Amino acid sequence: MQISENDPLNSSALEHPQEPVAPKAIAPAWHTIVLVAGILAISIHGASRLSAEHGPLNRMATYGFTAAMEAGLLVWVLVGLRLGRTSLRLLLGEFQFSFRSIALDLGFALGFWICSLMVLGTLGLAWSGVEAAVTHQAPATHAGGQAFAPSQQEALRALAQLAPSDAKEIAAWTLLCLLVGFVEETVFRGYLQRQFIGWARGGVVAGVLLSAAVFGGAHAYQGARSMVLLAVFGALFSVLALFRRSLRAGMFAHSWHDLVVGLALALLKSRHVI
Repeated sequence: MQISENDPLNSSALEHPQEPVAPKAIAPAWHTIVLVAGILAISIHGASRLSAEHGPLNRMATYGFTAAMEAGLLVWVLVGLRLGRTSLRLLLGEFQFSFRSIALDLGFALGFWICSLMVLGTLGLAWSGVEAAVTHQAPATHAGGQAFAPSQQEALRALAQLAPSDAKEIAAWTLLCLLVGFVEETVFRGYLQRQFIGWARGGVVAGVLLSAAVFGGAHAYQGARSMVLLAVFGALFSVLALFRRSLRAGMFAHSWHDLVVGLALALLKSRHVI
């Protein structure tokens, strides 16, 4: 039997087996640098704006500004994908629009959210304990009997300013959470994670850690403690995306988390707990 040059059984193919191709970058490097710089600049601006705010915050205007920034990030990512000849479908991953597929992702999102809160709660308690030991101060106690560490009080104060207070604001907050869930999962677990994995020549761990670090840095307005915890949260979202090979479950969990946190803070604020 004669073996052709293209036959996988020829001696050349046996001596030099084809190695798996490492993932490549999905957009130009300069585009990613501009994106990360923009995310950090917006984060720092938001932190300085909230810290300088002394009177009532115009929440509807803030929601509108945030939505515009999120839309801008998505447009910039789409520009980068076009420059890199990468489809948005690659970022979003594999999923179907059947009822079973959507229900499955909703189930994964709910389970992921509950487990993540347990992890973040444990880390938060550890952080508070270390902070109290270092500063030699006990956590401040509020009238409701609930204790918050000093750093946590500042973060809650900043977040409470954003919490909706009436039906119109709740509707706007809900729409904003849906937008943020879609955009931020696309940007952080889609674009940035894949780009960093490409830069690391297939290093998934590097891609997860770098995208999580940027995600934490994007929340400077919540303080150092929340930035670290949200970086961990971002890494957990990355694990979910890799496990599901899709961003949809993460989008569900992200939107749901922001919505519940906002409504919970609104309830606490209305009862003067924070």
